[in-house]
Amino acid sequence: MENKKEITKEMTMGEILGIDPSIAYVLMECGMHCVGCPSSIGESLEDACMVHGLDADQVLEMIKNYTATRA
Repeated sequence: MENKKEITKEMTMGEILGIDPSIAYVLMECGMHCVGCPSSIGESLEDACMVHGLDADQVLEMIKNYTATRA
């Protein structure tokens, strides 16, 4: 059984990467190449998507699909 915390768009980038650092791959594929930037760690996924002109719900779905394949 999966015992990981559910990822939401309200979570900070730091929290998300703390759950699974390999999610950085998905974020970079979406166009978020600033994943390692110290200021991005405190931003919510929703805020980061807004800055990059991305749909937070779509990015979240991509993250969830990615993590589901790794379970």
